[in-house]
Amino acid sequence: MTEKVTLKSEMKSLIMLTLGAVVFAFNMQSFINTGGLFPGGFAGITLLITRSASEFFGVALPYSMVYLPLNLIPALVAFKFIGKWFTLMSFYMVALSSFLTDLLPEMPITSDPMLISVFGGILTGVSVSLCLLSGASAGGTDFISIYFSEKKGIDTWNYVFMANVCILTLAGILFGFEAAMYSIIYQFCSTQVIQTLYKRYQKDTLLIITSQPQEVYQLIRRLTNHDATMIRGVGMYEGAERNILYSVVGRGQVDKVIQEIHLIDQTAFINVIQTEQITGRFYKPPTR
Repeated sequence: MTEKVTLKSEMKSLIMLTLGAVVFAFNMQSFINTGGLFPGGFAGITLLITRSASEFFGVALPYSMVYLPLNLIPALVAFKFIGKWFTLMSFYMVALSSFLTDLLPEMPITSDPMLISVFGGILTGVSVSLCLLSGASAGGTDFISIYFSEKKGIDTWNYVFMANVCILTLAGILFGFEAAMYSIIYQFCSTQVIQTLYKRYQKDTLLIITSQPQEVYQLIRRLTNHDATMIRGVGMYEGAERNILYSVVGRGQVDKVIQEIHLIDQTAFINVIQTEQITGRFYKPPTR
């Protein structure tokens, strides 16, 4: 039974990665190249190299010829420190998206630079999120971002965005700042979509006032593998003793936890607080 579940899970991941690669390549040929944008990260560096080779030296370099070698070093780091399965599936995504980008013809949908920036960024965010939700990545700076997220336990996508701004500044110097500035809008839209869809490194603090603390604690433990601390207090309105459970869980787990708590204690009062950073022991689901 376990083998069937694992096989089904891996097939689902493979389908999501393939879909992510198709979306990536379609976006590259329909929005990014049409608008002359630079997506940032290793994809942006690749386009910077290929467009520079074409513009200044008259050499047409295939996208895959540049993008695949750039990913080798971060892939080796990911293989050693993050996980073998994660790295292999990520490189499958990198290779497939690269070859599809070379194979697909340009498919311009609109010439409006703002529409290209916004919808191109949304499609990139969807593509990267599909990869992350499948337990892999889209390669490039995603390897680096996930490495530091695993080590530090923080959401690093905004730091990646700032690094991409530096890449786009160089692109602006070489090819003009209008396309580079639209690329920053594109990158911002992409980052927001990823943060909305992928919540592995985002955390929330739960303060739960409940009359059934043991049952609620066991529920949190079972659903999230996280612990809780019980604080005894006094409800000032009635002067009655109250039990407060304090726990930090993944943001993607919050809705399920709240729903299940209310099945145990319909009168439970729950305060959800966004957590920026924590130190100390905190359970993280393993990366394969």
